[in-house]
Amino acid sequence: MLEQHAAKLADIDAITNGFAELGYICSKSIATAIFIAGNLEKPILVEGPAGVGKTELANTMAAFMDLPMIRLQCYEGLDEAKALYEWRYAKQLLYTQILRDKIGEVLGGAETLAASMDKLHQHSDLFFSEQFVAPRPILQAMREEGGSVLLIDEIDKADHEFEAFLLEVLSEFQVSIPELGTIKAKQKPFVFLTSNNTRELSDALKRRCLHLYVPFPEAKLEQQILRARVPDLTDALMQQLVAFVQGVRELDLKKHPSVSETLDWARALMLLNASELDGDLVRQTLNVILKFEEDITVVDRQALELVRMSEKAVRR
Repeated sequence: MLEQHAAKLADIDAITNGFAELGYICSKSIATAIFIAGNLEKPILVEGPAGVGKTELANTMAAFMDLPMIRLQCYEGLDEAKALYEWRYAKQLLYTQILRDKIGEVLGGAETLAASMDKLHQHSDLFFSEQFVAPRPILQAMREEGGSVLLIDEIDKADHEFEAFLLEVLSEFQVSIPELGTIKAKQKPFVFLTSNNTRELSDALKRRCLHLYVPFPEAKLEQQILRARVPDLTDALMQQLVAFVQGVRELDLKKHPSVSETLDWARALMLLNASELDGDLVRQTLNVILKFEEDITVVDRQALELVRMSEKAVRR
């Protein structure tokens, strides 16, 4: 690890404060995971519900370390060609045309077929050299001289075959390209893998990573997040809003509101010049925090009770 990187990761409190200055309020467990993974140079597998800040954690890490952020979005069918590299076939074709036009000069002095073949073989490797390689996110991250932050987002959406491909990258920080050989990272990137737990990941992948589960935040932490991200929100409305959302998450819903949706709701309420929650306002804006009609119906039936509960939280 470079000295300037090590200095920033020397203290858990420094990580917590540095992330807070960038608007990311992290719990003690998150800051500790960053400290351990950074100093041991291990990837972090970040699991948890959608919208709790998993992707934003990697973005903030890049800003905190002042490193380029390189993201690979996973999806079903993702393969090495999209994640690692592709050949620039058009450039290879152009090279072939140039070679054909210069064939006389290339073969100059060759009097036999064997001599001509020997001269051609001197140029054959150029067809499969790095100048014809179009790097994709993983290779881009490994080529960064000063290091980088590599985010492999929603790894649970990729296939098992892609997981197997990642094992070499995550354990050795190197990749094997048949035409070029083994390429090692110039500087090990900080690697984050995120998962929404839509499927079970392999034990081999998990062994190579430090595991971090990011749950929905407790009320106090969620208030700190709101204070950092929506600073103009009044304390009373912030407390009431967080208490309401916390109550909604205890209901049996298809999808519970995430932190990002709490932030959206806070901004929407400010746009509406709201000073406090009431039943009508809640019903008019439930679609900001809930994404399924059946969930809206469930919460709508208990809206008044949830509002009363949130008012008690403010009075405390």
